[in-house]
Amino acid sequence: MSNLLPFHILAGILALVFGYVALFTKKGGILHRKTGTGFAVAMIVMSLTGALIATVKPDRGSIIAGLLTFYFVVTGLLTVKHVPSQRRISMLLMVWGFVLGVFAIWAGWWLAQRGRPEAAPMLIFSAMSIGGAIGDWRMLKAGGIQGPRRITRHLWRMCFAMWVAAASFFWGPPGRVPAVIYYPALLPIPVLLPIVVMLYWLFRIRIRKTLRGIYDHASRAEPQVT
Repeated sequence: MSNLLPFHILAGILALVFGYVALFTKKGGILHRKTGTGFAVAMIVMSLTGALIATVKPDRGSIIAGLLTFYFVVTGLLTVKHVPSQRRISMLLMVWGFVLGVFAIWAGWWLAQRGRPEAAPMLIFSAMSIGGAIGDWRMLKAGGIQGPRRITRHLWRMCFAMWVAAASFFWGPPGRVPAVIYYPALLPIPVLLPIVVMLYWLFRIRIRKTLRGIYDHASRAEPQVT
């Protein structure tokens, strides 16, 4: 597993760089799509290698965080990307989300019995995973998703995954953040940015019902998710 660590670290760095660029570029534009794809690929590598490395301890919290991040990135990506057998893949991911949610409940109970502080995040992860799987079921039942609901699904899943990556880096174990950028008072800013950006766009899409600056290329060029 130690051989995976360099890939995990490199993927994590690339995911943060691509992710922050994608957050602040025109949604659906060329730069957003390219950095978004780079973010998704880097996150998939980072989350899976992180989950594998965590099996050595074993660190149940890190395993669930890695698998949950993988789930949200892939389902968020498939919302705006069409691949062969997409419906079948979406069904498998829905099952993945439900199973992972149940596993997170068990892990939270196990950690709580031992007085571990990671118990509370496990319950949050469980709710997010099961909620995401319910969203998958509703999408599959409806035969697809398009319009503002499609953008909303892509947005919150990618931003949540970005938040997990940022929190694990900036709020992770001591020594993880290089000293040159380690300013404790400023560390919450990069962690909370994905949530702030997500809430901003959700407000514009769901409350103000405007798609300006976000719903151009992504809506017209990609086929409906089915």
